[in-house]
Amino acid sequence: MNKRDYYEILGVDKNATKDDIKKAYKKLALKFHPDRNKGDKDSEEKFKEVGEAYSVLSDDNKRSKYDRFGHEGVRGGSGAGGFDFSGFNFGDAESIFEQFFGGGFGGSSRRRSSSGLKKGTDIQISIKLTLEEIAGETTKKIKLNKYVKCSGCNGSGAKNISSKTKCSTCSGTGEIRTVQRSILGQFVNVSPCHHCDGTGEVILEKCPMCSGEGRVREDKTVSVAIPAGVSEGQYLTLSGVGNAGKRGGPSGDLIVIIHEKEHKYFHRDRENLYYDLQLSVPQAVLGTDIEVPVIEGKVKLKVPSGTQSGKKLLLKGKGLPVLNGYGNGDLIVRITIWIPCKLSKKTKDMFESLNELEELKPKSAEKGFFEKIKDKFFE
Repeated sequence: MNKRDYYEILGVDKNATKDDIKKAYKKLALKFHPDRNKGDKDSEEKFKEVGEAYSVLSDDNKRSKYDRFGHEGVRGGSGAGGFDFSGFNFGDAESIFEQFFGGGFGGSSRRRSSSGLKKGTDIQISIKLTLEEIAGETTKKIKLNKYVKCSGCNGSGAKNISSKTKCSTCSGTGEIRTVQRSILGQFVNVSPCHHCDGTGEVILEKCPMCSGEGRVREDKTVSVAIPAGVSEGQYLTLSGVGNAGKRGGPSGDLIVIIHEKEHKYFHRDRENLYYDLQLSVPQAVLGTDIEVPVIEGKVKLKVPSGTQSGKKLLLKGKGLPVLNGYGNGDLIVRITIWIPCKLSKKTKDMFESLNELEELKPKSAEKGFFEKIKDKFFE
């Protein structure tokens, strides 16, 4: 079954601002919330659908990937280096809803799906790739110095189990709830408890290895699988590979930004490659078979006789793979005629003789407008 467009689901256009997206989500979330439509499976599905759309379009990174690659770009990641979007469920929609309205609607006692623990920070790095690496799937190993869960306390921050006690401020829930009433019903605003940082527990004696943070810095090596066809400025998100959160909080993400190394022969335009080939005057006049480089090695190119400077010859399918698509781009060979600056007397005499031949002289003048268009079209 084909997924609906996220912009269509929220009823906004592709140039919508964050505020537009937020307003559209709030309106639809209120309309389809299960507590307002008890037993209505259709409304529950629509509530999840608008929550999924909002989770993507409200996040700059996710929205950018969706705009570039559509639903393919935000599918669940395939391994550590895949374009990462984890599966969406009802709990996610409910969590987003709570960001605006607090817990239940009309007095519902539904719990927050989040533990309240603060997520660790993201790590951003850059990787430089050659066109040869971009042409095929590649895996890079990256060494990171990052926060990881403390092995001494298993991330709790406490010296031992008896070193923790229930937080008296939030009664161990990690949340502070305040009730508000409006014409739409009763709203419960939920916020993390500041006394225990949302953990529900207070540490009496800190772990000596991490000083109560629940995390320590370590060097870690991460493998990043990079799909074929990526380009300058694109990035991959490795979910949960960033810094560990404090006291058992979930880890942030690792964001890998792609940069391309300059190539000795090729210039890139999306999946197409350009190569500039110089021919001698005799080669251009008589035609020739000549080897030209391609990503995987070399191929023989037939240059027809009478080839003009500026002519483009096409090697189909010899470019780069199409990202998240099928097939390859092309290699376009641009011809220039090399003219020597210094000539021996013998060579100069030969050219002077050739210059007398009528068939080697330019035939006319300026071409008409339509002839130029024709030449350009069939270049």
